[in-house]
Amino acid sequence: MVITVVAISAFLSIGMRQRSLVPGRMQSLAELSYEFIAGMIRDNVGTEGRKYFPFIFSLFMFILFANLIGLIPYAFTFTSHIAVTFTMATVVFLGVTVIAIARHGLHFFSFFLPSGVPMVMAPVLVPIEVLSYLSRPISLSIRLFANMMAGHTMMKVFAGFIIPLGILGGWAPLTVDVALTAFEFLVAFLQAYVFTVLTCLYLNDAIHLH
Repeated sequence: MVITVVAISAFLSIGMRQRSLVPGRMQSLAELSYEFIAGMIRDNVGTEGRKYFPFIFSLFMFILFANLIGLIPYAFTFTSHIAVTFTMATVVFLGVTVIAIARHGLHFFSFFLPSGVPMVMAPVLVPIEVLSYLSRPISLSIRLFANMMAGHTMMKVFAGFIIPLGILGGWAPLTVDVALTAFEFLVAFLQAYVFTVLTCLYLNDAIHLH
């Protein structure tokens, strides 16, 4: 995790060191990551979500770099451990809940009974909505952990066949492993994106109660 934070800090510091009007490669990547998250917040939360940009941006970069560093041979993919992903999901869950209560007070609990629903449905609908809300950190954490663990497990399984099969048969699992590695680069980005965009949607619910 420390290496991930150092890598992100180095990437952004080096990328924005020149601050050129015509950006180079590193500056373009740094600006692109900034604009990408800014657009995500604008589309999913609105202008009221701008104040939460530092947290959302940090969350995305942390997960993305963690996933990418985990693809380096002999590196440790800590996002494939439920203890790590559940902690991050719990922080997100508690954060948006505190924001919702701070903004709306007791009116926050109307979130569990949408307007226009007949009161006769409340005994059934409210428990379902509460359970759905409380399951957010579980689904958020399992999605990231399971995808990262499954991908790396498959890579390790196929890699284990390369040497035993020798020169004649080893090329097949090697080819699969190369393809899986390329696929895992895509998964690394997608999982960081999904975790972050869901955080934005939860934040939108906290701000607007819908």
